[in-house]
Amino acid sequence: MYGSPHLVNDVMTQTVVSVGREAPFKDVVGVMGQWRVSALPVVEGEGRVVGVVSEADLLPKEEFRDSDPARFDQLRRLSDLAKAGAVTAGELMTSPAVTVRADATLAQAARVMARHRVKRLPVVDAHGVLEGVVSRADLLKVFLRADEEIADEVRREVVSHLFPAPPEPVLVDVTDGVVTLTGRVRDTSLVPVAARLVRAVEGVVDVRWDLRDGPDASR
Repeated sequence: MYGSPHLVNDVMTQTVVSVGREAPFKDVVGVMGQWRVSALPVVEGEGRVVGVVSEADLLPKEEFRDSDPARFDQLRRLSDLAKAGAVTAGELMTSPAVTVRADATLAQAARVMARHRVKRLPVVDAHGVLEGVVSRADLLKVFLRADEEIADEVRREVVSHLFPAPPEPVLVDVTDGVVTLTGRVRDTSLVPVAARLVRAVEGVVDVRWDLRDGPDASR
């Protein structure tokens, strides 16, 4: 698209809590409860992210607290059994951490989340130092853009470039994120291109159009 896509830096939470490798189990649980988060970055040194500890990493301690798994289950769940005996964030965490850079697009961040099946990503700089956290909810914020803001971007970044001198104005209407293009254009072969570019505008839910052939400019 012609305009710049929204980046992780635009939506991430910059005030973020983390824990060190030596943080005790109970402190990890306490911080999660206090900040109402389901996962915490684990950092060392000047804030370099070395792992992530999540609620899923904590649950084996409760699951195996009063049970003695069968040998088959022990072999199948060695990782969970190890975490059941963990007492620090460093022993509990999943490492290496799945992270994202602040200059990644929202689409790139969404693909990382989907590929690794995580709900939150630590945002790090080029040296792996923690800068923030981005969640699924953060990525969905673009769909809260005002309809008129979306319409202005579509007119400016798509319509004005693809249809600079149409036989009649190309009208752009946006309702609840659904973009509708109507009017006459000189080259309808560009309509699929326009639809693809409009879909790439942040906050667009769907695209509909009624763009018909207009008079040939050479006539």
